[in-house]
Amino acid sequence: MKGQLQVSHNLDLRRLSIHFTWKKEKEGSRGLSRSQDISGQAMAPRSRRRRHKKPPSSVTPMVVTPPTVVTPLPLSLSKPGPSIDALGFFSLENNVPGLSQLILQKLNMKSYEEYKLVVDGGTPVSGFGFRCPQEMFQKMEDTFRFCAHCRALPSGLSDSKVLRQCKRCRNVYYCGPECQRSDRPVHKRVCQELRLVAVDRLMEWLLVTGDFVLPTGPWPWLAEVVQGWDTWFSMRHLQLDATLDAALGSHAMTTLWASVGRPRPDPDVLQGSLKRLLTDALSRPLTLGLGLRALGIDVGKIGGSTVHVVGASHVETFLTRPGDYDELSYMFPGHLGLRVIMVGVDVAAGFLQSTSTSPLEPGTVQLSSHRGLYHDFWEEQVETGQIARPDLVVAFHPGFHASLDLMEAWLPTLLLLRDYEIPTLITVYSHQELAASLQILVDLDTHITAYGANPFASLKPEQVYSNPNKQPVYCSAYCIMFLGSSCQLDKRQLEEKVDGGV
Repeated sequence: MKGQLQVSHNLDLRRLSIHFTWKKEKEGSRGLSRSQDISGQAMAPRSRRRRHKKPPSSVTPMVVTPPTVVTPLPLSLSKPGPSIDALGFFSLENNVPGLSQLILQKLNMKSYEEYKLVVDGGTPVSGFGFRCPQEMFQKMEDTFRFCAHCRALPSGLSDSKVLRQCKRCRNVYYCGPECQRSDRPVHKRVCQELRLVAVDRLMEWLLVTGDFVLPTGPWPWLAEVVQGWDTWFSMRHLQLDATLDAALGSHAMTTLWASVGRPRPDPDVLQGSLKRLLTDALSRPLTLGLGLRALGIDVGKIGGSTVHVVGASHVETFLTRPGDYDELSYMFPGHLGLRVIMVGVDVAAGFLQSTSTSPLEPGTVQLSSHRGLYHDFWEEQVETGQIARPDLVVAFHPGFHASLDLMEAWLPTLLLLRDYEIPTLITVYSHQELAASLQILVDLDTHITAYGANPFASLKPEQVYSNPNKQPVYCSAYCIMFLGSSCQLDKRQLEEKVDGGV
């Protein structure tokens, strides 16, 4: 039993890394001003550097959707040192001083280095671990205990005060009635959504342990018919109902709610949570499929097709199993093989590291990864012919709009994708982030082919961990697609006119 618990503890810590490390702070959603230098031509791929042309001030959308304003969060950083893990972990201090140390204390760790070691799959230190599931869930909940209004931690309260949960959402804490009353105008706008967050945070454990298995198998409908989650749920209706019923009646579900120290919610609440978790798990592969379809990639070509996921991190790689992308395969019946390579400085150490060049088997999806910067990966392996040139590049939440440091880290990759005319899809969290990212891409002369709401966005709300009353966000809520440079297209149009004698 002890050995089994220790394995679970390692899995849990990695899952906690999503909540503690990747749901990090960003003060608003802001792009770079035009006065700041983002051309950076000296960092472009050596063989494709060229002069930067001043772009138009706007671009006509190919996809038009009503905006839903939520608060964005960054995820990926394609830059060595400081680690994005460290940046995310210590940014918790910006809103709640002492929170990072509280997390380490509850995990029985002395330093961030020990935390990162276990997240990367290293051997836990002697003090790490939990004696039982009840203790594990209690310690996890303890890391959420701080006043949502004044940011006080338990250690900073007087003996007469104690942190108490909001009784409705069970997600935020207050040190007293005065703070709760002062915070009510802000909290009431998000209380209902945070109630879902609190349930999903616990139910997600069933995905970590493998006790909730996603429905899968060949699609009975044509991919063109499946335009989003509504049609996907309709297509999987019978299989999904059986899967949800099995999960709700499982021993793992009973054990989970017996361990968390709170009443088990009604079946319809648990079923809704499982559906949201399902969309969160399948959002990435189906968004890849959306990009392949929308950008007209031929998945029937001899030798198969290649997708690079740029700026990949633990979010895309840790606990990812080869079968997790089967839904992408079923989206394209008859495809001749799909190779998905995750590239980033923070890919999980335990993820498949080999970038195999062996021929793809028709109808299969091959997952692999490379730890490093994408433009280095390109020059060392793509330009030398060791790895196939990508048919599509996808970046989930690059966050380059958030700061100059992030922009500097992403700029070589953005210029590379533009100059090599690689079909590219980028996802963002919010309408604000969408607008800021679009402006940067326009300033870089990229030819934007489409943008708007992602029909396969995650439906699971994500809480801003150290600022809990910010509006929750949804992963991959919006997407942007671009191909090559608007300057290059203008030049071609001019040449066509000259050749045609017009």
